[in-house]
Amino acid sequence: AWRGFFPVGGELTSGRPDLKEGVYFGAEKPPGPLPLHGPNLFPAQVPELRDAVLEYLGTMTGVAQAVMSGVALSLGLEEDYFRTGYTADPTILFRIFHYPPAPPDPDTWGVGEHTDYGLLTLLLQDSNGGLQVRTAHGWIDAPPLEGTFVCNIGDMLDKLTGGHYRSTPHRVRNRSGNERLSYPFFFDPGWDSEVPPLPYAPGHRWDGQVDFTGTYGEYLLSKVSKVFPSLFEGLS
Repeated sequence: AWRGFFPVGGELTSGRPDLKEGVYFGAEKPPGPLPLHGPNLFPAQVPELRDAVLEYLGTMTGVAQAVMSGVALSLGLEEDYFRTGYTADPTILFRIFHYPPAPPDPDTWGVGEHTDYGLLTLLLQDSNGGLQVRTAHGWIDAPPLEGTFVCNIGDMLDKLTGGHYRSTPHRVRNRSGNERLSYPFFFDPGWDSEVPPLPYAPGHRWDGQVDFTGTYGEYLLSKVSKVFPSLFEGLS
């Protein structure tokens, strides 16, 4: 079900192991036939984590729906365009990432350059920093601001809007000398949702390649196969 702990080096970005470890959570579901669906794995040593995580998932789902309502209005669509369609039953993932201090090797990254593959990522950072975003003028730091989330656009929103909203290349290196924690919440279309471009953006290509056709679940599996090859082998 794509849940539970992974160790340092257990996740790949662009084919290279990341210098981070973490715990994966998602919507609490009973075991069933769909891949990447199922119950969460909560550590018995921290019994209060279950209620805290499930409450956080519910709260952040509401925040993400509100952000997507704003996106819909900015595109001249009805406010509930996404919540009554693509995200009526959203795919949600929540991760707690721990980054040990980075060694001086300039080629070692907590997570290398990448774009997220869904709609939105709402990221809560601790005070140690390390997140960088690529702009037209090069890389800039995205320092933590107290009381805020980083709202990151993913590839699927880029696709849906024909590039009106652009997915954001980013990377992380923990140079603080401290242990770094981050808490990304990923908000994506429903598993069975078809994901064609929005009506006003027909024929636009979102990544220079042939447009993806099919369901979001199929798209997600294709991405997971590159990040966690061993997990994908277990699904096939």
